[in-house]
Amino acid sequence: MIRLVLADDESLTRGAVGALLGLEGDLEIVAEASTGDEAVDAIREHAPDVAVLDVEMPGRDGAEVAQWVAENQPSTRCIILTRHARPGVLRRALAAGAAGFVTKSAPATVLADVVRRVHGGGRYVDPDLAMTALTSEECPLTDRELDVLRNVDDSGTAVDIAVRVHLSPGTVRNYLSSAMQKLGAGNRSEAARIARDHGWL
Repeated sequence: MIRLVLADDESLTRGAVGALLGLEGDLEIVAEASTGDEAVDAIREHAPDVAVLDVEMPGRDGAEVAQWVAENQPSTRCIILTRHARPGVLRRALAAGAAGFVTKSAPATVLADVVRRVHGGGRYVDPDLAMTALTSEECPLTDRELDVLRNVDDSGTAVDIAVRVHLSPGTVRNYLSSAMQKLGAGNRSEAARIARDHGWL
């Protein structure tokens, strides 16, 4: 029996995926979570064989949870689920230690097979997403610039961003300015939008 933790902030999606995987005779959902922090707690408590993680969740996202797992619970293998097949998301998740990457549009049978493959030590990346990632434009931004842009929202200030990324406000402004210049953006919101459109965030 392959023991799973399933994490997705959309309860309807989480319930549907859990129900479908539960129909497989060799798969057992031992816990569900709606946030990244809940996922970490569930993985710590249950030590599942595989964690199936939504890429975008409140608190820690799927890549951050996968990073925590790689550092603290390496016997658990991680699969990332996403609705938006962006190459930047793929690169970040794989760099964080995820062993599988599946779009939410994939049939349930594919996800079940990926769970088995990853549990057996293999890896899986959605073929269309892999092709997009291989042919996409190289990102000109540094990891720190991407981190800062990832935390840009319409109402937040540089001070708000600084608190979230644990940098000084001046350093955040420097990274924002550098990213805007590299992307030819008129403001930080435009820079974040351009980076997202290219799949770098």
